[in-house]
Amino acid sequence: MRVCLVAMPWQSISSPSLPVGLLHSRLRQARPTDQIDEYHGYLHWAEHLLTASAGEITADDYITVADKGLFHGTGDWVFAGALHDDAHWRLAEFRTHAESVDGAEIDLPKIEWMRQLAAPFIEDAAKRIAAGEPDVVGFTSTFMQTIPSLALARAIKRWRPQVRVVFGGANCDGPMGAALHRNHRFVDYVVRGEGELAFPLLLDRIDAGRTPADVPGVCWWDEDRSVAVAPARTTVPPALIPIPTFDRWQADFDASVLRDRVNPSLVVEAARGCWWGDKHQCTFCGLNGSVIAFRSKSADQFWTELSTLVERHQILDVIPVDNILDMEYFRTLLPRLAAADWDLRMHYEVKSNLRADQVRQLAEAGIVHVQPGIESLSTRVLKIMDKGVDGVTNVRLLRDSEDHRLTVQWNYLYGFPGETDHDYTEVVAQFPALVHLQPPRGAARITVERFSPYFERPELGFGRREPAHFYRYLYPFGHDELMELAYFFQCDDRGIGPETARALDDAVARWQDDHHESYLLLDERSDDTLGIRDRRIGWPHREHTLRGWRAAAYRELNRPRTVAALHSQLTAAGHRVDTAELVRWLDQQLADGLVFTDAERWVTLATTVAPLRIRTDEQVYAVLGAVS
Repeated sequence: MRVCLVAMPWQSISSPSLPVGLLHSRLRQARPTDQIDEYHGYLHWAEHLLTASAGEITADDYITVADKGLFHGTGDWVFAGALHDDAHWRLAEFRTHAESVDGAEIDLPKIEWMRQLAAPFIEDAAKRIAAGEPDVVGFTSTFMQTIPSLALARAIKRWRPQVRVVFGGANCDGPMGAALHRNHRFVDYVVRGEGELAFPLLLDRIDAGRTPADVPGVCWWDEDRSVAVAPARTTVPPALIPIPTFDRWQADFDASVLRDRVNPSLVVEAARGCWWGDKHQCTFCGLNGSVIAFRSKSADQFWTELSTLVERHQILDVIPVDNILDMEYFRTLLPRLAAADWDLRMHYEVKSNLRADQVRQLAEAGIVHVQPGIESLSTRVLKIMDKGVDGVTNVRLLRDSEDHRLTVQWNYLYGFPGETDHDYTEVVAQFPALVHLQPPRGAARITVERFSPYFERPELGFGRREPAHFYRYLYPFGHDELMELAYFFQCDDRGIGPETARALDDAVARWQDDHHESYLLLDERSDDTLGIRDRRIGWPHREHTLRGWRAAAYRELNRPRTVAALHSQLTAAGHRVDTAELVRWLDQQLADGLVFTDAERWVTLATTVAPLRIRTDEQVYAVLGAVS
């Protein structure tokens, strides 16, 4: 059997498709006589945009759509005209929407140009794939890959009617996969859930000319009736997940005109599910879909996978796609990574309540970029989210990450049922003191996601749910079918109102603007004396000196503490200070921006390492302009 595995836009153009790589390897194991081809449509689309526009539509433009278009359906809409054979399909509606949002989110002229280029790209891609005479074409779809994949699948059927089209991936989980199947007759099968076991079994049934009625999670056609087999009751064990095959991607990337325009990175997988979500799923998160059970590869298995791929491809930037780092890896894996001395640059999603020694371990292991799911600095809002962490602990992580030069990616979320303006005003008032720490990338009202507790349990506050507006620009179906196809939903706003939201947005913007020129540096002068050099934008340039119990108190607040706990620690160390005097001193430190407080806990803000700052081109030009 000839099988072609396809990954369409808008996944990252700097990385291989992990689903394609995993299924390629699984088919080699389960069906070794199959001929397997790959089509990296996302890479070829970015190449097509560059060449067809004579360099006007760049790799950066592709990345902008991939990064900023998700909540507008922009990437899918670009290919909607090709899917529906109408370049003007829902054009006016999308224009109206685009004109109502920030121009940085949707560059309408470029998006419309991309749409004009989509149809010829789809036709050429279909001819290229059909020329290989595949028996089966398998598409993986996550986020904005569905409409591009449907457009290509439909075109392939025109060129090769006998081909079997299979869809899978996160966009096919649960009812979304069943709805996608029954509304698109040219899609022969949909695999709902994990594919490592189901996809080879489906190919066995196709090979044998049998229906896949016994393949868990598969949707198939019984004449003109869409049949959805119940999903599997068990998950794929980590030991069965193979090392992905990226050889074809490497060859395509090396031959690409984009090779010198983007830095390649490898994607790997050490775990699936979420160990925190197993116990307390964050109220707004639906990322694990229908299977949240946490499973992790052994350190030996993951080490073998990582070392094999790094050595084979000679790429040191590595992105594990895990939703959360297995805490056992601090004992079993990270020491091995640190000892390897490979100069790796890894990204990892972590929980934000890490200790300072664990942050140090991450840095020593080559993990230079973390996404800790901070989400908020308000303890009360974090409790509403069921995050299992408080605001001062999140601030401590920002501080400790600065000490170990970890890049932190986070967003400030709001719009939770039960939150109040007061939950934001007291915290936002302290943002100027945090300006030397890494700011959030932005502030955003939450969107309700399928599979999240907010979606599954309307009583938590979002009783009215409608498919996000952009689905109307993508599909010609009615409300009920869109409710089944959609992953994102629009609801009545909850939590803070527009005035407080604007104040939060403005405060985050100021934090972003002032961060690169700010630092607050701790100087351990002696056992009895601490110095703090303040060079933060918006604060007087000062040298603070703390002596005696005040120096001891500042050291003790390296870990978050209440006033009572701090007083107890100082007393145990032999310092004589009454609680009232301690509170007055803390209030002065707060006024000087040297500590952060929330929910009656306190933590210090000064870092121990001078920061390294990378200026953007815009910042360099601004400085040069000011000098000239």
